[in-house]
Amino acid sequence: MGSYVVTGAGRGIGRAIAERLLDDGHRVVAVELDLDALAWTEDRPAATAVAGDARDEAVNERAADAAGTLSGWVNNAALFRDASVHTSTTREILDLISVNLDCALAGCATAVRRFLAAGTPGAIVNVSSHQARQAVPGCLPYATAKAAIEGMTRALAVEYGPHGIRVNAVAPGSVATERYAAYLAGHDAAAVEGQMARLHPLGRVATTGEVAAAVAYLLSDDAGFVTGVTLPVDGGRTVLAHDPEG
Repeated sequence: MGSYVVTGAGRGIGRAIAERLLDDGHRVVAVELDLDALAWTEDRPAATAVAGDARDEAVNERAADAAGTLSGWVNNAALFRDASVHTSTTREILDLISVNLDCALAGCATAVRRFLAAGTPGAIVNVSSHQARQAVPGCLPYATAKAAIEGMTRALAVEYGPHGIRVNAVAPGSVATERYAAYLAGHDAAAVEGQMARLHPLGRVATTGEVAAAVAYLLSDDAGFVTGVTLPVDGGRTVLAHDPEG
């Protein structure tokens, strides 16, 4: 079985990915800024908690040390915060872009260096978003960072493929995370879920487990000839066109 690092693993998609890998019999190092959010790892003997900022290379090095012989790395840590050019300074916007891009870049760099030093193949999965291709008002920093992460995914796949290192991404649509549940609680839940059903051809939002399953596939040997791709896990959201005659 393998040994994996998952960042942003305290809750939501990151936790689901970590738990899926554990359920598959792997060892997992869970990285999370909020130490309290890692309490779930105490009941999982094969899980190791590392508290810290995923942008910090020192934190990533500690996680890699804890993983031992590294099989794969998942960059999930992210910050959701809207900003627009007419209300925020360019510096503020660039800082928000950097927060998200830096997490993925730092994780990729650590993983690649470890794979090269060990002379072993490995797999990296970056968690992107449908917003990299379908922007919504106010999402400039997040959409820009996720688009950059998808570009970085392709560049790393090309550069390090000859070393047996695969780099892919997943791009979820809306997902039933704790953040989504909190949003429903503050709004007309039936109306929101109806709107989400219309946005996703499959008629609903994803479960975190469904995103985790896609990540587990990309990390696995079954995806041994898959690299440089961004896999939408969005229930068809990014291919849905609104028919004016419908």
